[in-house]
Amino acid sequence: MRYGAMMRGFSMPQVRIAIALLASVAPPFVAAPPAAAAASYSPYAETASAALARYLRTLASSPKDFSALVGAGRAALALGDTQSAAGFLGRAEEVSPRSPLPQAGMGAVLVANGDPSSALPYFARAHQLGAPVATFGADRGLAYDLMGQQAQAQADYRAALGGPDSDEARRRLAMSLAISGKKNEALQALAPLQARGDTAAARCRAFVLALSGDSNGAMAAIDSAMPGSRSRVAPFLQRLPSLQAGQKAAAVNLGIFPDAGATAYAYAAPPASSTTPDQRLSSIDQFLNAPPPPAVRAPPPPAFRAAPATRMASASPQAHRSQAQSPATRQNKIWLQLASGQNSEALPHQFRRLKSRSGDLFDGIKGYVAKSPDRARLVIGPFRGSSDAQTFAEDLDAVGINAFSWTNSPTDTIVPLGTE
Repeated sequence: MRYGAMMRGFSMPQVRIAIALLASVAPPFVAAPPAAAAASYSPYAETASAALARYLRTLASSPKDFSALVGAGRAALALGDTQSAAGFLGRAEEVSPRSPLPQAGMGAVLVANGDPSSALPYFARAHQLGAPVATFGADRGLAYDLMGQQAQAQADYRAALGGPDSDEARRRLAMSLAISGKKNEALQALAPLQARGDTAAARCRAFVLALSGDSNGAMAAIDSAMPGSRSRVAPFLQRLPSLQAGQKAAAVNLGIFPDAGATAYAYAAPPASSTTPDQRLSSIDQFLNAPPPPAVRAPPPPAFRAAPATRMASASPQAHRSQAQSPATRQNKIWLQLASGQNSEALPHQFRRLKSRSGDLFDGIKGYVAKSPDRARLVIGPFRGSSDAQTFAEDLDAVGINAFSWTNSPTDTIVPLGTE
């Protein structure tokens, strides 16, 4: 789904600045803790960074600590690092395959990645394993919201009002009601949070007004909640009412606004990090000035999927589906070459064979044929940079698939596999 026309006339820096401000509606770390630790844990007692450091220290001495794995996954998700979150939750599932917590957590990861349809089976499995809707309704409700199913979303949010994510569920309920055209109900839903001075609720109110078409009221609310941001946010708040329901939900909940024409990448590692999960986790701990624990490897997530639009620059990059470039806009980009030869007709079979060896790793990754004068190459990508390509190449190597970086030239023709 492409939305380039929607944002025509705005530069990418303008889009990124404004979307970063819009995304600040998200509250501090309020993710639900593992059930075993709930009695002694307050979500307001520490930041997500501090929580992650604490869980990492536990995992350093006890790598299979289930509560720490789930807690680390939730903390990483709150920090926007969906890749590491999926890794921790995947390990938690290995430790306790009958627990609903990893399933609900993985559903939340996929929702954060803008892939609600793939998230729903995880929530269904969590429910089947005994988790009440109150514990995951805030996340499943957002999945429904992103799919344009507001009535189902609101039912889940209301169920979650009695659960551990009640405040976030209330904010999401208010915005979902506004998307449905129920402005008064939306404001009433926010009233309890505003009464106790919840900062995120004040920003949420601005979205409710904007979604309801009250641009003047939204601007006044923005001035109150985020002084000085009016000129940068105004163009985007004014466009919210014209978006489709699912697009509205993505904009106000995930900071994903209609695409302004940026390149979609096949894979992107978290920012300011090295190329291995071990080094990523080590750098987090060093940043927090905590004693560096032994390396705790978070395995790659089960899928690399894209949100249907561009995420703001301030958020951790996420995995994106590959996107072919037309000859008119083709540029030098970094790819991973999986095979090559004179006969391009053999490449689809080779790609299917490679995918059969690790379907999860290739989920959401498309194959391309790069045609040069001397050969045809089977490639995947493009990648944001060489470090991201190297990270994915290492993941492929772990399952016995050899790949190396290749940069196309402007004369190379690159088309989706099967369309050459």
